Amino acid sequence: MRALVYNGPKDVSVVDVPDATIEAPTDAIVRITSTNICGSDLHMYEGRTTVEQGKVLGHENMGVVEEVGAGVTRLKKGDRVSLPFNIACGHCRNCQRGSTAFCLEVNPGFAGGAYGYADMGPYDGGQAEHLRVPFADFNALRLPQGTEHELDFTMLSDILPTGWHGTRLAGMEPGDSVLVIGAGPVGLMAALSAKVQGADQVFVVDQLPDRLALAEQIGATPVDFSKGDVVDQVMELTKGVGVDRGVEAVGWQAHDHSGVEHPAGTLDTLVKAVRATGGIGVVGVFPPADPNGPDELMQEGRIAFPFGEFFTKGQTMGTGQADVKKYNRQLRDLIIADKIQPSFLVSHEMSLDDAVDGYARFDAREHGYTKIVLHP
Repeated sequence: MRALVYNGPKDVSVVDVPDATIEAPTDAIVRITSTNICGSDLHMYEGRTTVEQGKVLGHENMGVVEEVGAGVTRLKKGDRVSLPFNIACGHCRNCQRGSTAFCLEVNPGFAGGAYGYADMGPYDGGQAEHLRVPFADFNALRLPQGTEHELDFTMLSDILPTGWHGTRLAGMEPGDSVLVIGAGPVGLMAALSAKVQGADQVFVVDQLPDRLALAEQIGATPVDFSKGDVVDQVMELTKGVGVDRGVEAVGWQAHDHSGVEHPAGTLDTLVKAVRATGGIGVVGVFPPADPNGPDELMQEGRIAFPFGEFFTKGQTMGTGQADVKKYNRQLRDLIIADKIQPSFLVSHEMSLDDAVDGYARFDAREHGYTKIVLHP
């Protein structure tokens, strides 16, 4: 089958790889109809992780079941499914508590597994024609037949639940004001999620005009950090009060407006901009270590964080990858009911053979490339 593989920093290619096959009775094989290039993929693409050469990338996957193992009882050939980026066993302590992003069985020695991602287990990704799905009965979410809502449903595997998760980690309640840092795909999904959940005001920080325009399109207030200090702008917009909740949707490769990396820059901003006793949700990626990090602390997976101010203000912070299964069923039904339409984000649809070009353009933050969906 054809698949996109990682060769080295800023070097991916579409090649022939062995077909996906049933390896355990609980497996299914899914023919991929849509798979997205994620901002998290760019960490690997840029050589900032330990991903191995030859890894098939892609963790935002949906498609149609082609084959099931002898132990699969709920799914059948022809089912249309969304696949959470988390691979979970369904029976360990964390899975039983709903913390499927931190499964203790699928990736020994590490809490959590995922498709096609560094340190997340030996699983190939779905930027390919077919994908092996472990523990398929537990992991796959069935969708209505046909192609309706394809571009909405393809967001269910990661970025829509992750954006929603950011607001929940922050403790958002109806009527709250919310500051989202980062108008990439996850940040825009967090802003959309906040609006759907009844936020009073939503502010979205970025400096790319196309992304800020999308934030404004969904009713959020854009904040351009190239035009001045974010905290000053937010305080002016909130009459000196600050916001109730903040969502970090950038991660450790955050930059200032001139392009200099500041791994803790977004967290510094949120501690200052969120009011006393407010909440912060962090869904941007912060790795255990980055040997190529901009300073010695980040190389060890550490950051200089204003804990004193955080403590003094009595703020709370939630972190970690989204437990997609905690949200995807309800979000699927909101899509069907036309209560939420995440497909506004999609800027380009490409074939798998065009994925190499798509990676390069998305990584360059080329104007207009806000979300790329691949159709193998």
